[in-house]
Amino acid sequence: MRRTMRWPALLLTVALAWIWAWTWPAARADDAPPPPAAVPAVGRAWPVGTRPPVLRGWEPPVTVYGPGHRGVDLGAAPSAEVRAVAAGRVFFAGPVGGRGVVSVLLAGTDLRATYEPVTPQVEKGQEVTAGQVVGTVGAAGRHCGASACVHWGLLSGDVYVNPLLLLPPWLLNGGPARLLPVLGVPLPEERGLPEGQGQGRG
Repeated sequence: MRRTMRWPALLLTVALAWIWAWTWPAARADDAPPPPAAVPAVGRAWPVGTRPPVLRGWEPPVTVYGPGHRGVDLGAAPSAEVRAVAAGRVFFAGPVGGRGVVSVLLAGTDLRATYEPVTPQVEKGQEVTAGQVVGTVGAAGRHCGASACVHWGLLSGDVYVNPLLLLPPWLLNGGPARLLPVLGVPLPEERGLPEGQGQGRG
């Protein structure tokens, strides 16, 4: 009798294990964030300063609702100007959860750059150019501890992506190369070249 009773329990256990093994990978795949979107390097200015310190970098979450950091925190002085990194149209400007937020839809893309905490100086629907002031750094609250900062985020549709990808290498590395005048270099004829061989004379 005991042996007969064990078979239904064993079959039920095997069936449940099989169902769990079949559905668990699919559930895990649904929780994974979508692949990152391509981000064109259309940025022409840092949001604050000329090369602000990155207090906390981009930390993509493993799952859609998992822990991570969906943007970068840039060090900034309180009330410092916050600029649009690229041309676009103001998508939102106002308070969210007690903090001021400015969001700009970047021209020619589906990307939205967001800046917070910011006291907005622009309005929804306003066109902005790269480097234009969109607000000033607001109260830090507890986001960056005792330091003032700007949280800079970037959305492609509903997917967060790394905002630093917007900046071209010359901006990330400190600016474009510049040719400087060369002073104090003697002309060819001043080095003792035979007459007629300097400055293309002949």
